[in-house]
Amino acid sequence: MFPRIPLCILPTPCHFLPNLSRQLGTEIWIKRDDLTGFAGGGNKGRKLEFLLAEAVNKKATAIVSCGATQSNFIRQLGAAASTQGIKTHVASMHAPYETPDRKPSGTLSQGGNPQLDSLFQIQRHHFADGTWDDLESYADQIQRDLEAQGETVFRIPIGGSSPTSVHAFVLAAQELTQPFDLIITASSSGSTHMGLAHAFAGTNTKIFGISADPDPELLDDLVSLSESYAQDFVSTPIQRTSINFSLDFVGPGYGVPSPDGTQAQLTLAQTEGILLDPIYSAKAFAALLDLAHHNQLPPKTLFWHTGGLPTLFAYEA
Repeated sequence: MFPRIPLCILPTPCHFLPNLSRQLGTEIWIKRDDLTGFAGGGNKGRKLEFLLAEAVNKKATAIVSCGATQSNFIRQLGAAASTQGIKTHVASMHAPYETPDRKPSGTLSQGGNPQLDSLFQIQRHHFADGTWDDLESYADQIQRDLEAQGETVFRIPIGGSSPTSVHAFVLAAQELTQPFDLIITASSSGSTHMGLAHAFAGTNTKIFGISADPDPELLDDLVSLSESYAQDFVSTPIQRTSINFSLDFVGPGYGVPSPDGTQAQLTLAQTEGILLDPIYSAKAFAALLDLAHHNQLPPKTLFWHTGGLPTLFAYEA
């Protein structure tokens, strides 16, 4: 049993989408991790229940991580740490990228997550845009500086991606009370995607991860994450050929809304009154609509909504 500090209201709802199902001619359901109820909601709260417990057990006085300005994970991390009186330090960039040729372009306002971050007294250390590796290096330096000042630092990687975080979504899958042919979810740091993949390994349920980042090496990261989880939790890793993953719906780049994603937002809002964030869930839902357009959806599909709704207020019209 791994230590856990409850943060979320679980289980989150899972319900049928009657209007969309009628429109698409197939059965569509939605898992509402946008309604986890902690610090604005979103799937990150699930993994933070375990990561926060690790930090407390190690008697951390500060947590260091990193992310983009509009990071949903950083918002919820700061909220979680504040409940235990732990300071949060974050290396932050406006728009990190893998390589200079993949640097995204787009217009961000200062609304959305940064406004909420201030409520949790997250100490952001801002750096000029660079690669994700640069961002991790800056976070490493912040950790060294804090430790030199006598702080006990608990270091969390980008997005909180770790074997323990994968385990959080293996447990999340147990909330489902009926079978599905296909589960579609956004995929970036990989915990949700790999947790569901491990939970349904060997079953007839297919997990399809839709990337929010254009980096083709993300598939390597998913393989590595699965191997680490399998080692720590005495499981069998998911083989590369069994990981269903698409880069086709990223659009202009990470952190930038896509035209297909915007249309997906409109579709779900106007059929079911449900909001999608522009960076993760909208792009994943665009993939669902594309499969429907090409008559490739199975009889019963579940869309796993990962949240991120504060970013709706981050992008200028």
